[in-house]
Amino acid sequence: MYHNPVLLKESVDGLAIKQNGVYVDVTYGGGGHSKEILERLGPEGKLFAFDQDEEALVNKIDDERLVLINENFRYIKQFLKFYGIRKVDGILADFGVSSHQFDKADRGFSTRFDADLDMRMSQKGLVSAYDVVNGYQYDDLRRVLFHYGDLRNANAMANKIIESRAEAPIKTSAQLKGVLGRFLPKHKEHKILAQIYQAIRIEVNQEIEVIKEFLVQVPELLVPGGRLSVISYHSLEDRLVKRFIRAGLFEGEPEKDLYGNIDVPLKKVGALIVPSKEEIVKNNRARSAKLRIAERI
Repeated sequence: MYHNPVLLKESVDGLAIKQNGVYVDVTYGGGGHSKEILERLGPEGKLFAFDQDEEALVNKIDDERLVLINENFRYIKQFLKFYGIRKVDGILADFGVSSHQFDKADRGFSTRFDADLDMRMSQKGLVSAYDVVNGYQYDDLRRVLFHYGDLRNANAMANKIIESRAEAPIKTSAQLKGVLGRFLPKHKEHKILAQIYQAIRIEVNQEIEVIKEFLVQVPELLVPGGRLSVISYHSLEDRLVKRFIRAGLFEGEPEKDLYGNIDVPLKKVGALIVPSKEEIVKNNRARSAKLRIAERI
């Protein structure tokens, strides 16, 4: 198992697993959450897992109850239908990049290594970090850095990237770091670089659009009483999840009936769950994780 799963017990507890149920882990990664689900399922239970990263397939757990689908979870309904599944008892999602992807230098996800600007979670992806950095016009670059990275200097950073790439393409993470050097004071260098990488990665992989497409399919897939267990890592993701659970929408307010009641498909279960201090000490990547659990009404 090459990924240290975050909030493992809490997120799987949230599914309230029935031994003969059908469950989906939409972010298989190193298989940590899937392994825990399988341990709680009986012989009649079934688990479908999704991962668009080809390298995750090498990590497949040898269990006949598991079907691992090498696709993006934005297509969850379509691929479950292919396997004859229209309703499931629970869905788990962990929106984090797996430790394996961060630790593998050539994928370009980590600020620790010099690598080609890639950041595609699937090698089938058409747009890479190179394309964003070298091809996006000012308005789009600024939008990516500001909205997905919370970078106050997004305007100046976008200008600097455009100015530098006019002289020569920016091909590697070290070159990008060099170009943006004046925005990286020593005491904050790692934090700001992580925000820049996060912003570009979200754009490359269309992560916000994928989460929205996924969430709108969830109510249709879950049986009444079925559970959704979702781990988010930054405020953009968490706001989408929180809002969808509360209102069944990403914007605006749901319509009220004559009695002032709103018809929403999900209800939250319990309060927001965050990792313990002990877990953060063991796994620093857990520090920003937030777990929300909901049930199909």
